[in-house]
Amino acid sequence: MKKVNIYSDGACSGNPGPGGYGVILEYNGKELEISGGEKDTTNNRMELMGVIVGLETLKEPCDVTVTTDSKYVTDSFNKGWLVSWQKKNWRKSDGKPVLNKELWQRLLNAAERHQVKFVHVLGHNGHEYNERCDKLAVIERDKYSGD
Repeated sequence: MKKVNIYSDGACSGNPGPGGYGVILEYNGKELEISGGEKDTTNNRMELMGVIVGLETLKEPCDVTVTTDSKYVTDSFNKGWLVSWQKKNWRKSDGKPVLNKELWQRLLNAAERHQVKFVHVLGHNGHEYNERCDKLAVIERDKYSGD
């Protein structure tokens, strides 16, 4: 299996408001930058979209390390929240519906053919790829800010 690194970040003004995501896929010394955004979204949705788009870009099953500054994303996998939500029919421990259910389902679908590990890094803390993803996300967000 190819070992691929996916770095991802999201940005949003207003929350909800204009938002963007930036993704860098790195394999064997080569990189691919991807970005996108929406006019009316949330930061968490953009964090999810970055990871989703990164995984959906892969054309074959890979051994993937996803690095993000989003505890929302990493904790959902690493702390078993997603498993619990699914067992409870997409409800959180407080009984309220899980937000962004459709994106979580899309992410699970995108991840299922890969071996995926989620790694959290501190945002805006000098991590080269996180800083680059943040710049991509902000550029996308700003495209929608002037409307």
